[in-house]
Amino acid sequence: MALVLVHGAGRSGAAAWPAALLDGTVALDLADLPTALERAEAVAVAVGPGDVVVAHSLGGVAAVLALPMLASPPAALVLCEPALFDLARGAAAVEAHVAAMDAAHGALPSLQAFWARARPALLGGPFDEDRWEDERALASLLTRTERPWGHGIDAGMLRGVPTTVVTGGWNAEYEAIAAALVRAGARHEVLEGSGHRPQDDARFLAILAAAAE
Repeated sequence: MALVLVHGAGRSGAAAWPAALLDGTVALDLADLPTALERAEAVAVAVGPGDVVVAHSLGGVAAVLALPMLASPPAALVLCEPALFDLARGAAAVEAHVAAMDAAHGALPSLQAFWARARPALLGGPFDEDRWEDERALASLLTRTERPWGHGIDAGMLRGVPTTVVTGGWNAEYEAIAAALVRAGARHEVLEGSGHRPQDDARFLAILAAAAE
């Protein structure tokens, strides 16, 4: 059994994961693959029988889209704040997020105007002029990143795959997505205080070990 780590929209490869998860794992680097389908195909190639797939945020989209491509399901799927918006469309928090991001993209080509609208939806805080230079590269990356809805993901794709979803308890849309996953049979763990990266929390290792049993 191997852990196959699928990163989100920011850091990629091994840099996206805490050192405690890297020993003997496959940390995919999908940064150069522009579409969800291409990322899913790369995940499908990397996952072998009995592997455990751990995916974060946007990586959850690629991980779930990869499931129907596999000859046999992985031993387990662990989703850290997955951006599986297709599963929770109609939830008020999800629709508010989608509307905010539509408005942000509508503000382009002004990158700063995009970030002023996108930052509250993505990071939970308002635009801060003092942080702008540090956040400019992330804002630019996100304007080029395919949005995580409209990919036709449905709960049936998870059938037969033991799934654990881990959230930080800070964000209504990710909790709505987790609730949709629970309705599809997933187990939900909340790591309060861990924000959007519960995989960085020391408590995550015990959740991962339980999911992989």
